[in-house]
Amino acid sequence: MIVITGASSGLGAALAQRYSCEGKRLLLTGRNHQRLFQVAGNLSGNVEAKVTDLCDPMAVSALFDELDPIPEMVIHCAGSGHFSPIEQQDPQAISALLDNNVKSTIFLLQALVKRYREHPVKVVVVMSTAAQVAKAGESTYCAAKWAVRGLVESVRLELKSSPMKLIAVYPGGMATDFWATSGKDIDTSGFMTAEEAAHMLKQALISTEHGFVSDITLNRN
Repeated sequence: MIVITGASSGLGAALAQRYSCEGKRLLLTGRNHQRLFQVAGNLSGNVEAKVTDLCDPMAVSALFDELDPIPEMVIHCAGSGHFSPIEQQDPQAISALLDNNVKSTIFLLQALVKRYREHPVKVVVVMSTAAQVAKAGESTYCAAKWAVRGLVESVRLELKSSPMKLIAVYPGGMATDFWATSGKDIDTSGFMTAEEAAHMLKQALISTEHGFVSDITLNRN
């Protein structure tokens, strides 16, 4: 089984499509009921969808309490972004951004490590190149992604003797619905499509089977 968070759109939905075509059993999660079940309904095979708020630790815990069998892989694509100069940022928007990116990842990793530390589960955390490079007008978004990067690298150290594998993914710009609500007017014509990014990520994950790759950067060449 493969669990994909943030599967209602973008990279999560594109990955669901690719793994579904391989006949993988999938559990898809997201917060938007209509979009999540629309994605799931267009896939073939053994696909289940559950609306889950990853910012609620009890909801995350319940998701994995009910899960059977143990997943071979969990791909965490959920997150959000909104861009503006620091002096224009609304306190509520800041809190939501930190919740959706940082707290959600903390609660997810807590649940996974508690249950699967002794199992060879591959945990893939999708971030952004904003976790690698500072960007003007994206200060809080960068702060959130850098926090997630620190979280992942620290938990990876805690799992040093565990068969669980934690992989960080840093995608460059993708032409998805993300930008429609980002507050940033940007030309996405040169960006990767979600389908291109899903193909690259899937191929990169295959390569990790036989090596010690723990960081993956995705960019259109």
